[in-house]
Amino acid sequence: MTDAVGSIDMPDAENEAADSKKTRKGGKRAKKGPLKRLALFYRQIVAELRKVVWPTRNQLTTYTTVVIIFVVIMIGLVTVIDYGLDHAAKYVFG
Repeated sequence: MTDAVGSIDMPDAENEAADSKKTRKGGKRAKKGPLKRLALFYRQIVAELRKVVWPTRNQLTTYTTVVIIFVVIMIGLVTVIDYGLDHAAKYVFG
């Protein structure tokens, strides 16, 4: 099986040689103060939230309805099982 051209799984030999020559001292984080890092963190949060595909009102209504119906069914199922086990325990233990 051959790798695709430009695959990120297997870097080229020249990239490995270039990476081995670079020495990293502290990186970018060491140069920034805590407030700048916090500001960068919040900017990245906002950038990621802008990438989110938000549901439409119709989709949100549909999803909410499905969740509520599922929860009601599960409540009913647990209630029936609890009622049955309660009567079984009363029958066994008097």
